[in-house]
Amino acid sequence: MARKTRVSKGKTMRPNFFVFCEGETEISYVKFLRSHYRVPIQIIAKKSDSNISVKFVENSKREYEKTDNDKTFLMFDLDVPDILQRLQKIPKAILLVSNPCFELWILLHLTDIHGPLNTEECLNRLLAKLPDYLKGKFTEEHKKILADNVIAAVSRAKNLRKCENPSSSIYLLIESLS
Repeated sequence: MARKTRVSKGKTMRPNFFVFCEGETEISYVKFLRSHYRVPIQIIAKKSDSNISVKFVENSKREYEKTDNDKTFLMFDLDVPDILQRLQKIPKAILLVSNPCFELWILLHLTDIHGPLNTEECLNRLLAKLPDYLKGKFTEEHKKILADNVIAAVSRAKNLRKCENPSSSIYLLIESLS
């Protein structure tokens, strides 16, 4: 008796969310998002310095199975000269930029921000709210604050002018995950 040939059920591939970023804090945040949202996608954090290029992005994505729904995100601080112009040259990438720094996004979970500030001022304001904050490390308490206040952070970020100081477009990643 002959065996039946197995017919594939047409398994669909999960989309890749490629997140290119410049620091350990951003990578820690992406790992938090991956575990918190538990969505059926891959989030791949690739650390790059501020010399990010089209070639670096394409070479980094080469090792993964591609799907039609893949997305590329670039999570960078705008306190580096000319970084915005370099990021805008990468085709079909969604910019997750914070001005002046990533910690502004965390601070938006806790309070409204009005008026420009530099990186040091941003860190000082964050430390006033979260005295035990360390770059690249999120405690369980920090993760709870981030999860509980994400809607407020998205709303506050949307009220800021894109790419100006202060601003953060990291909410675009949150909306893609929700």
